[in-house]
Amino acid sequence: MYFSIKGKILRFIYNIGIHITDFALKCIAFFNYKINLGVKGRRTTFKTLNEKLNKKDKTLWFHCASLGEYEQGLPVFKELRKHYNKHKIVLSFFSPSGYEIRKNSPIADVVVYLPIDTKKNAKQFLNIVNPELTIFVKYDIWPNFLKEIKQRNLRAILISATFRKNQSYFKFYGAELKQALFAFEHIFTQNEDSKILLESIGYNNIIVSGDTRFDRVYSQLNIDNTLDYIENFKNNKLCVVAGSTWPEGEELLINFINSEASKNVKFIIAPHNIKPSQIKNIQENIKKETVLFSEKEQKQVSNAEVFILDTIGILSKTYNYADIAYVGGAIGNTGLHNTLEPAVFGVPIIIGNNHQKFPEAQAMIKNGGMFSVSNQNEFNTILTQLIDDKELRLNSGDKNYSYIKKNRGAVVQILNYLRI
Repeated sequence: MYFSIKGKILRFIYNIGIHITDFALKCIAFFNYKINLGVKGRRTTFKTLNEKLNKKDKTLWFHCASLGEYEQGLPVFKELRKHYNKHKIVLSFFSPSGYEIRKNSPIADVVVYLPIDTKKNAKQFLNIVNPELTIFVKYDIWPNFLKEIKQRNLRAILISATFRKNQSYFKFYGAELKQALFAFEHIFTQNEDSKILLESIGYNNIIVSGDTRFDRVYSQLNIDNTLDYIENFKNNKLCVVAGSTWPEGEELLINFINSEASKNVKFIIAPHNIKPSQIKNIQENIKKETVLFSEKEQKQVSNAEVFILDTIGILSKTYNYADIAYVGGAIGNTGLHNTLEPAVFGVPIIIGNNHQKFPEAQAMIKNGGMFSVSNQNEFNTILTQLIDDKELRLNSGDKNYSYIKKNRGAVVQILNYLRI
């Protein structure tokens, strides 16, 4: 089918579309800071690879769309880093939100932006890297890169994959993407439904291993999560940690903080957007004493009632101090952020109502450890119940911890397949 007239037409359309997309991104880059970072970064990819690799190097290649996929793949990457300690590891990102935060990742020798998926770029990239093993995480399936990998008989696997029946792979116009999946010698899916969908297109080298994020977040319990300034701020009071918040959720949260219901409760807010103007807006709308992370050395943090994290990189440890968590994204249309990070610490979680694409959230809601709200009244009601009812709070949190613990094991299955 791949070499049929229909397949050739669809492949031609895809390749034309990729070049149009490349041109469009370069135009939009003049007006969009984030896209501009990616456009500039991709210009240096081949130069960086040539400087840091030579023909004698043995390599592994890990590819992630963005930061979330990197965190998802990290427990596997760490084990491969130890096992292949004489190999150089190339880590690529498509999104600036992944590259800019993890460009100095200790698990990689070279971190680059993935070039746009043209035939020329794919050949040039693989000529330089020539990986002994390639791992893609979850999605970001690029047909020209994967076709080139298959033609060279290079090993590649896809981990923590999820598929839905409305995706292009399972439509008549998705032949190019569908064929790209066959470049993977094995695919590790998060669930049985994804396995069934892959089998429907004739792909059968599948293991339902689950989501590596469970292994990732569970490992958080094995490190020191102490943050002295957070401990001083909390001062043994009940604490609500709101992580990765967006304006829609911040409005609900601020209204609650300013109400009588928040008496004797401490709040930590970690906004997704930490631009000074956004932080200032939050601070100015809160009627209680606040302290910023950036000013924690100058102020007595224990006197404040609200601690605002105008920084990144410490949210996962901060959840250790939560008695109740709110996770942002699902009140609006920005996508629910990581709910597994607070869940591993055994705390109940409140989220918005737009969680249909997040099976872990739906599972925790069904289990009774997570609560979905769609407006101020629902938010106030659930949060007040969790504050006032200690038994509900503890039981809900225990259900979330048990859910994380039960779903570990994906990393072991992947490493067993690779015989590591």
